[in-house]
Amino acid sequence: MVLLAEDDKAIAEPLCRALQREGYVVRVVGDGPSALGATRAGGADLLVLDLGLPEMDGLEVCRRLRSDGVGIPVLMLTARTDEVDFVVGLDAGADDYVAKPFRLAELLARIRALLRRRAVKTIEANGVRMDLAARRVQVNGSEVQLANKEFELLRVLMQHAGEVVTRDAILDEVWNGPESRTSKTLDMHVSWLRRKLCDTNAKPADQRIATVRGVGFRFNID
Repeated sequence: MVLLAEDDKAIAEPLCRALQREGYVVRVVGDGPSALGATRAGGADLLVLDLGLPEMDGLEVCRRLRSDGVGIPVLMLTARTDEVDFVVGLDAGADDYVAKPFRLAELLARIRALLRRRAVKTIEANGVRMDLAARRVQVNGSEVQLANKEFELLRVLMQHAGEVVTRDAILDEVWNGPESRTSKTLDMHVSWLRRKLCDTNAKPADQRIATVRGVGFRFNID
């Protein structure tokens, strides 16, 4: 089931119909407390969450869900286009965002992508275990804390473990805002992720995340 939290009927009603045509069961709520309560009650596979909900905004709804340990994928809808607002939304625990006005085809594609991620519960390779639903990562049995983008970067690499993932493919998957999708941003996050995976002092051949010059990165399977 897709839970759609949107107070603007001009958006909620056609979007609900479009999702139903795609075969999804849809429930619509129109304010923050209802979105929080319906998500906590369970049964939803994805929350499409408007940032500007009345009574409690989408950021607060998302923060409370994540503080409760609720791992449902959250796709945030926002009329704001400032990069800072997008970053705040992702830091609050949103998995993706789409700016209004949005193209329906793009929104549906992002929904399908988030639901595909949820279908795979865990990924394991080379001593690293990712619990995608709970958003937890363990390295050699010890849990490590990853920021949202670090988690998504690791997910993309581990889903293609043993394969080279190009820079453009990673940027398309993890950074969808044109202002933030730069090679420098990617390199910084790879560096931070290597440190948390205990790769910092390892020889290049022994690092879990290998750099393939001129192409991208590979998560080594052994």
